[in-house]
Amino acid sequence: MDKELRQRFIDIVGEENYTDQLIDLVSYSYDGSELSFRPEAAIWAQSTEQVSKVLALANEERVPVTPRGAGTGLAGAALPGRGGIVLDLSRMNKILDISLVNRQARVQAGVVYRELQEALAPLGFFYPPDPASGKVATLGGNVGTNAGGLKGAKYGVTKNYVLGLEVVLADGSILKTGANCLKCSSGYNLTGLFVGSEGTLGVITEIILKILPEPKEKATAMATFDTLTQAGDAIAGILGSISMPCVLEIMDEVCIDLLNKYSKDTSLPKAEAMLLAETDAFTEGEASQQLDVIIEVMKKHGAKNITKAESRTQAENLWTARRAMGGVMTAPRGAFLAEDVTVPPDQISALLRGVHEIGRKYNIITPTLGHVGDGNLHPGLLYDKNDPDECERMEKASAEIFKLAVELGGTLSGEHGIGAVKAPFMSLEHDATSIGTMSAIKAALDPNNILNPGKLALTTG
Repeated sequence: MDKELRQRFIDIVGEENYTDQLIDLVSYSYDGSELSFRPEAAIWAQSTEQVSKVLALANEERVPVTPRGAGTGLAGAALPGRGGIVLDLSRMNKILDISLVNRQARVQAGVVYRELQEALAPLGFFYPPDPASGKVATLGGNVGTNAGGLKGAKYGVTKNYVLGLEVVLADGSILKTGANCLKCSSGYNLTGLFVGSEGTLGVITEIILKILPEPKEKATAMATFDTLTQAGDAIAGILGSISMPCVLEIMDEVCIDLLNKYSKDTSLPKAEAMLLAETDAFTEGEASQQLDVIIEVMKKHGAKNITKAESRTQAENLWTARRAMGGVMTAPRGAFLAEDVTVPPDQISALLRGVHEIGRKYNIITPTLGHVGDGNLHPGLLYDKNDPDECERMEKASAEIFKLAVELGGTLSGEHGIGAVKAPFMSLEHDATSIGTMSAIKAALDPNNILNPGKLALTTG
């Protein structure tokens, strides 16, 4: 970046909010994926007005801009694949308003998910999407990727809670979408357009979110199954029952074996699958009754080793194995790739069997767990980064998992987004008309293709 342009950006945000120092740029060159791209400069935005001026100048000079929150994404969406500027929104971190009467919170994009939860908890409310990275991930990033988490089966994902947005377009124009109320049927759903757009259409600066009263009582149970088919049938039975779990998680045989081998706090029975179910309600009796329905369904489909927690401490003990999985994934091979393909819930056992077959085909260890209440699975591919042959086999296995998920009526991503990692596979799921339509929207809002170019396999760049 030449000195004159550099100074023009500094004049907008101040010397303290601009950097082109190598030590800073390296920190912006990676996220939770395996990719790495270094920007030419990074800017910390302090206000919507600054974002507007930065984008107007970048658009004028054709400088790529990559919006970024905490950089916890797993698909490379916040990486500057074509250089230019990383626009860091983490300092726009104010909770602007919480209205219990209107059941909404208005926040800046840089607010961390957990900080909003901590502000809502004393009021008896919560914001449900619950991404695994919620301790550090920003809400702007959550909206950009349509993030979800453990509670998706009952409560849905980010898109179900975004009521309105403030977005800065590529030319610096400031757009307000949605409405300051719980229902809106007025004009195009521009809010929905930007949710999951990964910063390719505009930079989100403010968000209006729906919040809910939080059920304080929970009931938890775990069960094992001798076969994946039994577990799949139990999942279908649970989802077809009158009980709605707030959490329904699965771990396959490979996960169980890894936990038993590498986790000191875990001793699990041999099984092809394990289900962890949790219900929530406003009374202990209701939560327990809902869980009893789920347990009966599990028994009907051959569940063994059923444990129902009788206290919060016991419930936490049941969660120990699930929470330990992240720590054991790297033990066998040193690195792992976590996918997030999603299929209709009645195809979960077929996907699990297929992942195992793909793992055997390429000699890759594939522990698989996930949020089966909404069909969202996380096949893990364990590999040695220093072994080129193993890296190649891992990539081929990953590609076949994407193909399998789509063939089963599923999608490439349930919550991580597409970014750069999955962009090459978009044509598996979306036909030419769909990709062309998305590309036309991108071209209309960002004709110079400065906003996060190269993401989502859009034909404009």
